[in-house]
Amino acid sequence: MKPEHRAYSVHLLTATGAVLAMLALISAVNYNWPMMFVWLVAAFAVDGIDGPLARRYDVQSNAPQVDGALLDLIVDYLTYVFIPAFALYASGLMPGWTGWAALVGITFTSALYFAYTGMKTTDHSFSGFPGCWNMVVLVIFALKPPVWLCLIVIVALAAAMFTSLRFIHPVRTQRWRAISLPMILIWTICGAWAAWVSFDPQSWARVGLIISSLYLVSAGVLQQILPQRSAKASTS
Repeated sequence: MKPEHRAYSVHLLTATGAVLAMLALISAVNYNWPMMFVWLVAAFAVDGIDGPLARRYDVQSNAPQVDGALLDLIVDYLTYVFIPAFALYASGLMPGWTGWAALVGITFTSALYFAYTGMKTTDHSFSGFPGCWNMVVLVIFALKPPVWLCLIVIVALAAAMFTSLRFIHPVRTQRWRAISLPMILIWTICGAWAAWVSFDPQSWARVGLIISSLYLVSAGVLQQILPQRSAKASTS
């Protein structure tokens, strides 16, 4: 296969995320929340592998007619923000004004953040919470915490978008990647299983979701607090 064909095949893979988003939306409007999250987790998995493939096959040079970064942002807004926000509102987990507040707050702040040119840091982490509301909302469905706690978490993460707090990219952030990659794999497996068993409160997936979510949310901030030793210092 020619390099150009490989590069364009990566764009095609990224675009399948839009199809998965539509399947998730169809499930959502039919109030089939478990199936909606199965499609969203599938889209999450695609998003995890298309980036490394894009860099490997140098899509910017070999398939420049398609803006892969823009395509990825379009799909991500649908699967990370728009559909999860609707699910949180329509499911009744946050009733009344709290559901409206979550719906408006998540979509509004995420639209601004996705257009922020400084979202990526030099170590390939994110500056501010990267709008991974699909992960947040899935955990809310699985754990069903009190409404007041859901509201606090949503307000805190929405505000964190516009701070200098760092959040790791589990694949691209090199520091602690030996831990981050297994953690994101654990989260994906547990999230998919939790949805598949209709968020059974007795499922083992809840424990995996809690542990992996806490790590993924806090790792970047911990890296800011704990300075990395330089290569010179580590060999002295």
